[in-house]
Amino acid sequence: MRDFFHTVKFKVLMALVVVLAGVMTYAAANGRLTAAPQELLGAIAVPFQKMATAITNKSEAFVNKYISIDKVMDENEALKKEISEMRAKMTDYDAMKAENEQLRKAWGILEENPSYEVVNANVIGRDPLEKYYSFTIDKGTRHGIKVKDCVIGSNGIVGRVIEVGPNYAKVSTILDPSVSIGAIVSRTRDNGLIGGDAELALDKKCTMTLLARDTLAAPGDRITTTGLGGVFPKNLIVGTVEEILPETSGTSMYAVIEPIEDIESIKMVMVITDFDQ
Repeated sequence: MRDFFHTVKFKVLMALVVVLAGVMTYAAANGRLTAAPQELLGAIAVPFQKMATAITNKSEAFVNKYISIDKVMDENEALKKEISEMRAKMTDYDAMKAENEQLRKAWGILEENPSYEVVNANVIGRDPLEKYYSFTIDKGTRHGIKVKDCVIGSNGIVGRVIEVGPNYAKVSTILDPSVSIGAIVSRTRDNGLIGGDAELALDKKCTMTLLARDTLAAPGDRITTTGLGGVFPKNLIVGTVEEILPETSGTSMYAVIEPIEDIESIKMVMVITDFDQ
């Protein structure tokens, strides 16, 4: 028991008693003895109340923060969807604009050549292994299309029909060596034959052969059809001269031709089923 009076617990207890006695003495001197317990409890409770308030405020802030994040995420998703829809509309608009431009040019060709009987068609298939970019269209014999019919785009020659069914036709392009078209250099009036070349086809180009050794044809000259042979109407644009080179035999020249149409990616064509030569 005697050792207890020397322990730390005893000293702390005595300090609390002294503080409590001091508070009660102060309260009695000021006539607030009856309120002392409440004030003491209030003084003790204040730190805990502050802590509870702080925790509550932080909890509310935490909840509000994540509620706001969810709201922002929802708004972002809505904006992304709206942007996606706008891009889709712009893509449709660009496609329609391009199609209208193509139809306007095609109408110009038809106005200049009222004797043409044509069938409008869409490209529906391509053979990825076919190096001359032949393709299939969605019109056939039911629409009046025949083998050897001339196929054009909105600017000029594309190729000819080589196979036809009731509701489809296969088109061989001017890049194919099997296609031969009588052509003329518009500026110099030099005649030659348009045909495909396996090596040049890799660059989507073709040739004009049988040019005279002393030809004055030059890069940039326009090449058009002559109409000879009765398969291709005359005065349709084939393309432009890229360069003039000598034939292996040395007796004539040939021209590398850049086609007027984008043979690889054309999507709409016209098949000329009849015309007055």
